[in-house]
Amino acid sequence: MSNMQQLHDLTTQVRRDILRMVHAVNSGHPGGSLGCAEFLVCLFQEVMERKEGFDMNGIGEDIFFLSNGHISPVFYSVLARSGYFPVEELATFRKLNSRLQGHPTTHEGLPGVRMASGSLGQGLSVALGAAEAKKLNKDNKLVYILTGDGELQEGQNWEAIMYASAKKVDNLIATVDYNGQQIDGSTEDVMSLGNLRAKFEAFDWDVLEIKEGNNIEAILAGMKEAKARTGKGKPVAVLLYTEMGNGVDFMMHTHAWHGKAPNDAQLESGLAQNPATLGDY
Repeated sequence: MSNMQQLHDLTTQVRRDILRMVHAVNSGHPGGSLGCAEFLVCLFQEVMERKEGFDMNGIGEDIFFLSNGHISPVFYSVLARSGYFPVEELATFRKLNSRLQGHPTTHEGLPGVRMASGSLGQGLSVALGAAEAKKLNKDNKLVYILTGDGELQEGQNWEAIMYASAKKVDNLIATVDYNGQQIDGSTEDVMSLGNLRAKFEAFDWDVLEIKEGNNIEAILAGMKEAKARTGKGKPVAVLLYTEMGNGVDFMMHTHAWHGKAPNDAQLESGLAQNPATLGDY
């Protein structure tokens, strides 16, 4: 997919999927999912080098890990609309015996899901293992991971960040969803992250920022630059400045929609702001 309008249309449809999935079961996390819609669409449609089909080894292709697993609605929507499993399966989100649980799991073998990510703070460690495996296999493809900014309050991340630079894991691109919000309020109020760029740089990472993290053109340019910085002895961190609830006006600029489902009227309002482009499931 190379047409910019197609990327915008797909992003709009993904937002519809997110709203409908969470509304249907009155459960889930729409805020962060909406904020990362543009990024994941760009990643799977343009940035990553992917093979046909899916296998857990991921040899000979770029692979992705979602660490902040509560934003599963956007992950499932993008996977389905990128051909990993039928779009119709999105209707089973969070239902009994579904492969699409509230947090991604691996035991049901859902294509595209490489790790269970219900507990925050573990994804970067897993991604590092995968990146080192690629080096051992003489596989020159990349490992991508997305974490939340509030998630970086988990100490395990900083052990992984220290390890990555010490071992020169330079085939890894770690993106932080930098929306400044978490379940109980702003990250500044809950536990300030301080100067996140300076912290990564102090751990000897190569850091770049995408200031317009909900702008498809900016994301594509930023991730192209991130890819160009791999293979040079340092892990790469991308600070992606997003807006929680992006694309649905009443969900933006607040942490309130971190884990709250829209009611019937709110669903209709959100869908009206994002007219169908590819057809609902």
